[in-house]
Amino acid sequence: MSKSELEGKARRPRAARPKAAKAAKALRAADAAPAKPKLCVRDLDVVLAVARAGSTVRAAAALHVTQSAVSRGLLLAEGKLGVRLFERNARGLAPTAAGQRLIDGAGPVLAALAELEARAAAPESAQLELRLACECYTAYRWLPSALASLREQWPLPQRIDIRLLPEHSAAPAEALAAGALDVALLTTSSVRAPLVEQPLFSDEIVFLVAAQHPLAARPALTRRQLSEHPLIISTQTPKPEQRWFLNGVFGRSLPQLEFLRFPLTEAIIDATRAGMGIAVLSEWIASGYLPSADLVVKRLEGKPLARPWRIAFRREASEGAAVLARALESAAPRVHSRARV
Repeated sequence: MSKSELEGKARRPRAARPKAAKAAKALRAADAAPAKPKLCVRDLDVVLAVARAGSTVRAAAALHVTQSAVSRGLLLAEGKLGVRLFERNARGLAPTAAGQRLIDGAGPVLAALAELEARAAAPESAQLELRLACECYTAYRWLPSALASLREQWPLPQRIDIRLLPEHSAAPAEALAAGALDVALLTTSSVRAPLVEQPLFSDEIVFLVAAQHPLAARPALTRRQLSEHPLIISTQTPKPEQRWFLNGVFGRSLPQLEFLRFPLTEAIIDATRAGMGIAVLSEWIASGYLPSADLVVKRLEGKPLARPWRIAFRREASEGAAVLARALESAAPRVHSRARV
């Protein structure tokens, strides 16, 4: 065998070395830690605050910082992601498609982080107990099943035992002050120190009409149209809720209105199907009857009628209330995608 043949055979194993090195590099990459997120908790807090408030001014008030700090924080978050998260319109700041995706996912991420922190800091046997009531009965349409699902997501050792006490729905603020509740979801009531109150989310008041109703083909309902037809409501709606609705729709110029009141939601829906009037319902209630071949959902023309909710709690329940608030932000059902605007 010639010297050149011997040298060729000696070099062949070396030709395979780059492939082996490439395979080893791939294995190291697979074992490497996942990429670190670009956003931090502060970024998400700013984005969620702007989304809830609709402006940097109101978001700054909610976060107890200056407007310029919120604007800088928003620009910083957009710079990290390389996309616009909000656009300005006639009503303030509205999320872009990218911003909405971030908002939808931020709540569960922050809830998971808060729960992780609580688990890390709590003793092995620690368990949080929260007694909860809602001021408006419409939340009970989805809250029990949402809480059951959330319990499955809170692994030991840090568990939150939530007990619903609907008997305090008529006066949840008073029950909080008396120590009968730990947390309350409020719409019209307010609390005083040492109780704590924070913005939570909003639900939209929508209108259902029969498919054969004269207003069924309208893209949205005007205030005049609402005044020209009977409004079908629940007898369980508290007086403050009724005043909030009338003021939100008609303002100070309250027209002569006709109401049909029923004690049960099923009766309201049946009367609506029969064409007896326009049902006034929370989207949480309406979602259980949609989509439907004989019902059409409508929004208020001009601007959706959003009802703000707040979470109020005793200071000793602040840890559990924080986890609950972040988890509930994405748990409430929506019908916006079904509403014709």
